[in-house]
Amino acid sequence: MPQEQPGILAPLPAFARQLFFELNDAELAGDYLPRLAEIADGDRVVVGVGASLTGALGAHVAGLDCFPALAGPGVDIPSTPTALWCWLRGGEPGELFHRGRALEALLAPAFTLTQAVGLFRYGSGLDLTGYEDGTENPEGDEAREAAIVGGTGDPLAGSSFVAVQQWLHDFEHFESLAPSAQDDMIGRRRSDNEELDDAPSSAHVKRTAQEDFEPPAFMFRRSMPWTEGDAGGLMFVAFGRSFYAFDAAMRRMAGLEDGVADALFAFSRPLTGAYFWCPPLRDGRLDLAALGL
Repeated sequence: MPQEQPGILAPLPAFARQLFFELNDAELAGDYLPRLAEIADGDRVVVGVGASLTGALGAHVAGLDCFPALAGPGVDIPSTPTALWCWLRGGEPGELFHRGRALEALLAPAFTLTQAVGLFRYGSGLDLTGYEDGTENPEGDEAREAAIVGGTGDPLAGSSFVAVQQWLHDFEHFESLAPSAQDDMIGRRRSDNEELDDAPSSAHVKRTAQEDFEPPAFMFRRSMPWTEGDAGGLMFVAFGRSFYAFDAAMRRMAGLEDGVADALFAFSRPLTGAYFWCPPLRDGRLDLAALGL
């Protein structure tokens, strides 16, 4: 039976690295992806395939779309699709760096590395603003239900869809605000992570309350902070049975439902946005049958 890549549901590691590849030679893609499947265990390396790559292989994965660019009141959400995503998990930064280099060499010349981002766990799982990240994440069986395609006979059983965005924080602006104003933006108190009953309608918690959508928009978030020089932010990662939950939440955050944009955009903005399909495992290796491989 196909199973999910175990790194999707596993606890976040202390360090990670994400690699983004563009397709350099479509004719070679079918030869080089199986090489990746041989070494990607779904735990130390989680793999996601973009729509452009499935198209180049002449395959179709139902539900895999291109990330939508959105524009709301004062808000721009970019779409930066790419062919292949690898999430390297565990180890320390030096090891992850060299594992990434080895993957890059393995996939050349069919694929070209376009971005590599080092990630880390901050404190007990905090965003760099000091607020707890992923408070409303489902757990246990509910996490699997939200993140993994199920159903006997479903050709995509065991797989997952993932949305990936790199967010850049404006720390100077955020830190210039009073603590109460910061809490209002998030909708929780940083001191004890308690949700504010009187938070404004623009508070991030209110914009993204998963149970407030119809149907409910549950997703499983695996986000981690990043820094480069004096810049930093959050690499937002959300797995789902489909892209419905992420689409619904992002449209509401952008103010496309009621004209109220998420207060998050006052101090942070997405630099990238891409969708990927994460194949299941079969007999301990990536199952690429849906791609005709």
